[in-house]
This record gives sequence, C-alpha cells and structure tokens, in this order.
Amino acid sequence: MKINPVFDRVVIKPIESEETTKSGIVLLPKDQEKPQMAEVVSVGPGGLVDGKEIKMTVKVGDKVLCSKYAGSEFKIDGKEFTILRQSDILAIVED
Repeated sequence: MKINPVFDRVVIKPIESEETTKSGIVLLPKDQEKPQMAEVVSVGPGGLVDGKEIKMTVKVGDKVLCSKYAGSEFKIDGKEFTILRQSDILAIVED
C-alpha cells in the first residue's frame, strides 16, 4: 500500500531504537525511548499552505530527527508510521 501525503506533510517510519545499552543491559520495550530518528517514506507536494508557499526540502530515503510527540501515529499492514508537517522535522541526518 502506498501512502501519498498532502500539502506539507511527510510520512516517516521510525528507525528501531537500541534494545541493549552500551554496557550490555537488555532493555524491556516499556523502558526504551520512543525513537526520534526516522526514515522518510513519502513526501507531499508542498505548495500554498496557510497563505505561505512551502517548498519541500526532505526527500524519500532521508534519515531525519523529529520532535518526540510530533505528528499522528498509525499502523498499516502491521507497520508503524507517523504523518507530520515538514516543520516538525528538526534535522536531516547525513552519514
């Protein structure tokens, strides 16, 4: 299934967080932090949003950092996704 966001929205999927600490302690799912790093899955076209022209700067495949509680989370085919505004993305991570 393909997700096509509208306007300045971006669909991201979380990059799994570490299940063990650097010292080897295994973390339970309830103790793991919500991932803040994600991969961009789909990008809206941008355009005129609230009277302002929005140019999309992220692209599919980018790794990004986003606010912990930004966007709306949902599941499709058993996979977790978040849809958020481009302005909720804090940074693009480059290797």
